[in-house]
Amino acid sequence: MTDIAPRTGGRILVEGLAAQGVGHVFCVPGESYLAALDALHDSPIRLTVCRHEAGAAMMADAVARLTGRPGVCMVTRGPGAANAMAGLHVAEHDSVPLIVFVGQVGRAMRGRGAFQELDYAAVFGTVAKWAVEVDDPARLPEVISRAFHVALQGRPGPVVVALPEDVLTSVAAVADAPRVEPALPWPGLPQMAELQKMLWAAERPAMVLGGSGWTAQASAAVARFAERFDLPVACSFRRAGLFDAAHPNYAGEIGIGPNPKLRDRLAGADLLLLVGARMGEMPSQGYTLLDVPVPRQRLVHVHPDAGEIGRVYAPALGIHAAARTFAASLEAVQPPQAIRWSGAGAAAHADYLAWTERPPAVPGPVNMGEVVCWLREHLPADAIVANGAGNYAIWPGRFHRFRAFNAQLAPTSGSMGYGVPAAIGAKRLDPSRTVVAFAGDGCFLMTGQDFATAVQYGLAVIVVVVDNGMYGTIRMHQEREYPGRVSGTALRNPDFAAYARAFGGHGETVERTEDFPGAFARAEASGLPAILHVKVDPEAITPATTLSAIRERAGRRGPSGSCQ
Repeated sequence: MTDIAPRTGGRILVEGLAAQGVGHVFCVPGESYLAALDALHDSPIRLTVCRHEAGAAMMADAVARLTGRPGVCMVTRGPGAANAMAGLHVAEHDSVPLIVFVGQVGRAMRGRGAFQELDYAAVFGTVAKWAVEVDDPARLPEVISRAFHVALQGRPGPVVVALPEDVLTSVAAVADAPRVEPALPWPGLPQMAELQKMLWAAERPAMVLGGSGWTAQASAAVARFAERFDLPVACSFRRAGLFDAAHPNYAGEIGIGPNPKLRDRLAGADLLLLVGARMGEMPSQGYTLLDVPVPRQRLVHVHPDAGEIGRVYAPALGIHAAARTFAASLEAVQPPQAIRWSGAGAAAHADYLAWTERPPAVPGPVNMGEVVCWLREHLPADAIVANGAGNYAIWPGRFHRFRAFNAQLAPTSGSMGYGVPAAIGAKRLDPSRTVVAFAGDGCFLMTGQDFATAVQYGLAVIVVVVDNGMYGTIRMHQEREYPGRVSGTALRNPDFAAYARAFGGHGETVERTEDFPGAFARAEASGLPAILHVKVDPEAITPATTLSAIRERAGRRGPSGSCQ
């Protein structure tokens, strides 16, 4: 047996990550893990230094979504770990495999309330799938292996590993663990046979895709299945990158403010195939699209975590399987000789095209719907479009048509600030792809300091900042519930184009729809990270209504909510 040379804990950690195929680590440096930073100096792993820990976690989250492998970030103890919590929540809610390594006080100091000390298992235990603290450098390979298994298997999610400073500087002679490949559940033959029987008996079937753990091959297999059965296929909230929008069976995204025809189609289905998704509050329209606990549709629920099957909805058929293993088994499911719902796929796709074709007129000289329609006609088919949370996200969500697998980076958790770091993480992973981020004025300033990261690494993302001078979503709800009583939602914003230039990027201001194409072309030609500061009328709160209309409707309600 070959002798194993002693290594510091920091080197064991970094070389163990390289053995797992990790290519990128995102961090904000801290003295609590200097030994790991030193090991990264000589590592093939590419280190990206960020300006905020939430940004670092969200960049790692984006890499995980695009690669299917755990994204990795490193943060320092105490405040650094607390700052990363926003990214951890996104990964938990969105089922993204993310591993966060956190520096910790030395082992001899624990329990004394030492400088920046935290009990990480207690703090992160309700968000992470597993939170652990390493006490022995010799156990690092074991912990790394388990962290990757936990992050990838079942319903994917985040793991937090706390690393005492002296564990990273101590020495041990231990081998790296082998590369982790997740053990994925497969559907059984009886379940697939039962699925075929249910499809043969159906008259109005439909399919909804969601969750994580998909591959391009799995998406293609589902598309072939949809073609054979002429099934309408929808994507769950902010999972539009799972199915080509140009496919003749694509029915659209079921999320916030969906196409009413799609909502009615899913509500009226007699058989609903829910694959990989949980059908939470947003896609289920506040848990009204499917009855709880027994849906009025016959529900086939396919999910990699057995604990999610029956958690909210009691299915007629539960299939414990990963999206990719279920998709691989669909070739054996054959359609009936005569499909009773023939033409349903084409009808659903026609409804989708009509809903997304041309945006309605809105107040003000900038129509964000027209901007997004221009982008969908001019961006490359494999362009990645990212966004955070806010009413501005309605426009790309409705009018952009995602063509490439996993081309959408957006949080189902509704986390503001996600779009900019996600776009930077995507561009760091693959600089050759076009990456566009949408951000509201409030959303951008949650993580906008990481525009400096894009400049530092020459990552030419284009950020479209949609500025209406307020926290628009909250203002919309405020006008609905407390009409005319504006409190806490107004914003005084900087010149975002000047902000971009101050960092060394390209910046322009857009105040008319017709000026956007030229500004975007110049941003691309600059070869620099860019911000296009798009000023929109506050009245243009959604494609369907205005703030004044919401206020007027609310004002007609009496104290009990009934109309006067």
